[in-house]
Amino acid sequence: MADLFTPFVLKGLSLKNRIVMPPMCQYSVQAEDGIPNNWHYVHYVSRAVGGAGLIIIEMTAIHPDGRITNQDTGIWSDEHISAYRNIVNEVHTYGTRIGIQLGHAGRKAEDAEPPVAPSAIRFDEKYKIPRALSTDEVGEMVQAYKEAARRAVEAGFDTVEIHGAHGYLIHQFHSPLTNRRDDIYGQDLPLFGEQVVKAVREVVPEDMPVIMRVSAKEYVDGGYDVEYIAKVCERYRDAGVDVFHISSGGEGHIGSNGGPKAGPGYQVELADEIKNMLNVPVIAVGRLENFEDAQQVVLSGKADLVAVGRGMLKDPYWALHASQALQANEKIPKQYLRGF
Repeated sequence: MADLFTPFVLKGLSLKNRIVMPPMCQYSVQAEDGIPNNWHYVHYVSRAVGGAGLIIIEMTAIHPDGRITNQDTGIWSDEHISAYRNIVNEVHTYGTRIGIQLGHAGRKAEDAEPPVAPSAIRFDEKYKIPRALSTDEVGEMVQAYKEAARRAVEAGFDTVEIHGAHGYLIHQFHSPLTNRRDDIYGQDLPLFGEQVVKAVREVVPEDMPVIMRVSAKEYVDGGYDVEYIAKVCERYRDAGVDVFHISSGGEGHIGSNGGPKAGPGYQVELADEIKNMLNVPVIAVGRLENFEDAQQVVLSGKADLVAVGRGMLKDPYWALHASQALQANEKIPKQYLRGF
């Protein structure tokens, strides 16, 4: 029976444990050029020293107007590659694997003038009204994801994650709430995401797993449920997704219209449902910073990997402390032994 510290292998990706640091925006690119800087280098490398099995770099924009804010990271140019390569190479030094989340904020791009989206429906009155993409522009966006994935491979990443959750662009396309188009992308809501997956699959190595993050449930009135997204994810799986990273919400404000309170493990059951419906590996996420809670997710078989977000923001060495608490005998760096 697997536990939190059992190695995990999928295709060419081999992880020393089941602990994932999920993407979490740092809003720290002061130069506003999308290039990660010393903050990002220290932030990610320290979690590799701290024992994480897999680190996924924050949502990284495939287009300048795809950033949530202008201080977010990007990978829309070959000029971005070398900075990511530096991070990747150092993370590998500590036996940790690293991926990058490719995304576009769509109507939630706060600094875009104007933001773009499937349809001209704004998030709320505090956000700008987005411009609806033309059919040709949607095709160009697919190519932008493809080029971003190519750059990720050149930078040496071990995997790529496509962001299809939290009310961002791909989520906006496959949600009936935000896609009111009358072209092919409105007639077939998962088509855009499916095309993105296929395009990414064309440029990544055959043995590189592709991860996709999805919101398994929407919490506003009229939002979709798990049964709906499972059918969407079947399309994504068949197009080339190997692992689903299961989150929820994002199409409305947190807790709106009876949404769940974000307590420990509040999204684990959603991960379990998707895992069983699609017969694919899944990553569970959502307030799993307690060592025993994270351990139980894997022991129960409800998810294959556990993403620890806030816990790793607070403690870069969360994985090492979990190993100590759970008596898993993870190797402590010799420089830190006196502290443990």
